[in-house]
Amino acid sequence: MAMPRRMSVPTEVVFPAGAYLKGGVEPVADFNAPQREDGSRPQQLDKDSGLPLWQVLVFDFDEDAGKKDSAVTVKIAARYQPVPPENKGPLPLTAVGFVGLTALAYIDDNGARPRIVWSFKAADICAPGQEAEREAELNKAAA
Repeated sequence: MAMPRRMSVPTEVVFPAGAYLKGGVEPVADFNAPQREDGSRPQQLDKDSGLPLWQVLVFDFDEDAGKKDSAVTVKIAARYQPVPPENKGPLPLTAVGFVGLTALAYIDDNGARPRIVWSFKAADICAPGQEAEREAELNKAAA
């Protein structure tokens, strides 16, 4: 059976009550690479595409989300730093959607009891409801 390790999932399946960005888009440091002379680390590259990896912290307001699942990091593989949509609300949280969102399940055995957790990766970030439009733009640019 050729089951993919990463499964494509729509944003609204992972975040049924919406995903809300806290902060900005940051590069993912590569802790397996040697430190630079200034002590910093180079940016991690995506193993599949070779593109630089960026990360965002999002909150999931789903009532069924557990305490450990209410704040999630989503990595974004992109040549340039993704730009989140403009925050249109009074809170310091921005509603977002993800283009090409994928999920990878793995076992976290760092606690008293092992549990299944998810790693999320996307191709881009956008305003909620604009995932299909943004994906079409990315596909057109890649052609």
